[in-house]
Amino acid sequence: MDLWQYEKELYNEGINTIGGTDEAGRGPLYGPVVAACVVLPKNFELEGLTDSKKLSEKKRNQFYDYITKNTIYAVGIVGPEEIDKINIYEASRKAMTIAIKKVQKQINLEYVLSDAMPINIDIPVKPIIKGDSQSITIAAASVVAKVTRDKMLYEIDKKYPEYGFKNHKGYPTKKHLEAINKYGLIKGYRKSYGPIINYIKEGHC
Repeated sequence: MDLWQYEKELYNEGINTIGGTDEAGRGPLYGPVVAACVVLPKNFELEGLTDSKKLSEKKRNQFYDYITKNTIYAVGIVGPEEIDKINIYEASRKAMTIAIKKVQKQINLEYVLSDAMPINIDIPVKPIIKGDSQSITIAAASVVAKVTRDKMLYEIDKKYPEYGFKNHKGYPTKKHLEAINKYGLIKGYRKSYGPIINYIKEGHC
C-alpha cells in the first residue's frame, strides 16, 4: 500500500499544505485524550512509519524525535473531567480541533486528513477509516499523539508508582484494576467509564 496515496491525490489537485490528525487514549480509565496534527514536507522520508500501535515503543520514540524535528505539528489535550462531561468521542474530536487550530496559526493549512473523525472546521476534512495505517500524515500524527500521552503517564507514574501507569498507560488491565481496588481513585480517573462507575457504585469512594 502506498501511504502517500491520499496526499498525492491532493498534491495533484494543487493542494500543498495537508494536515494529518489522530488521537491517542480513547480506551484508558485514566488521564487525558491527546491528539496531534502534523504537516509533512513533500520530501519527507521515514522508513517504517505506520500506525503507532504497530510500532515498538523504542521505534515510536525514535520516530517521534524525527517527526517533531522535521515537520510542523501541534498537540491538543482534553482532560478527564471534560471527557466525563462531553464523552470520549466528542473529547477526541475537540482534541483534534485544538491541534489543527494550533497548526493553522503556524501555516496556511489547506486540507486535513483525519483518522475516521468528521471535524467541523473552516477547511476541508477527509475522514479515513483506519487512516493511521493508510495515510503517512495521519500515521505521523498517531506517533506524536501516542508518545506525547505516554510521556504524561510516565510523569504520573513517578508520583503514583503503586498504580503501574508506566506499564498499562491507564488502560483497564487486570493489574490496573487490582491497584484501583487496593489504593482507591486518585485525581485523573474518568468517572464515566464502566470499571470506575462500578467502583464508585460499590461505595468505595
